[in-house]
Amino acid sequence: MIKVIILGTGNVGMHLIRVFSEAHDVELVQVYNRTKSGLKSLNNEIDTTTSLKELKEADIYILTITDDAISKFSSQLVIENKLLVHTSGSVTMDTLKSKSNRGVFYPVQTFSKETAIDFKAIPICIEAERNDDLVILEKLASTISNQVYYIDSEQRKQIHLAAVFVNNFVNHLYKIGNDICAAHAIPKSILKPLIRETSRKITHTTPLDAQTGPARRSDLQTIKSHLALVSDTNKEIYKLLTQSIQQTYGEKL
Repeated sequence: MIKVIILGTGNVGMHLIRVFSEAHDVELVQVYNRTKSGLKSLNNEIDTTTSLKELKEADIYILTITDDAISKFSSQLVIENKLLVHTSGSVTMDTLKSKSNRGVFYPVQTFSKETAIDFKAIPICIEAERNDDLVILEKLASTISNQVYYIDSEQRKQIHLAAVFVNNFVNHLYKIGNDICAAHAIPKSILKPLIRETSRKITHTTPLDAQTGPARRSDLQTIKSHLALVSDTNKEIYKLLTQSIQQTYGEKL
């Protein structure tokens, strides 16, 4: 039985709390959060604390706080000869300043507290300083996921960068599309089949081959028409993306 403590109840923390609470061969010993309000949604069966001095004994302490806070927060932890990991995609393992053994447990997914997620389908990237710790991290990850990868800090930075492009930036483009529909009394649901098909296509072909649209076809009149319609706020985004697509396929505006 692997004993785990979760430090932080943000989006990632709450999902890990839920999945480890139900996992076989894992005991969720305790959950820490700096404020009581962040612990209110947890059931009474989970031991909680707002004091680092009250942390219990565990095999793995999982830090699920903001990237910028990892260094300072970890330096306050007194958990020698235990394994402390963070869940960040962009922060190196060396950012952990505790005297404990260090590692990383990075789920490659976007998390919202209110949205249920099937962890079995989520890739989990692990890293550790010691081989023994890597073994226990793999065992822990395998209890909740079917996709576990040994990924070092430099590789993980590249994964996180790629994830920003395919998730965060794409989601912002969804938001722009929704805004355009809302501004012209068009139901947002009209775009949903297109969004689903766009995501489905790249499961069986490459994004390079899946690309369509006026920039890919070099439909200059359509591009000119769009630039006349798009708001000043989004005009540069449209131009940059169009130029990037055309450069990819050897065309020019």
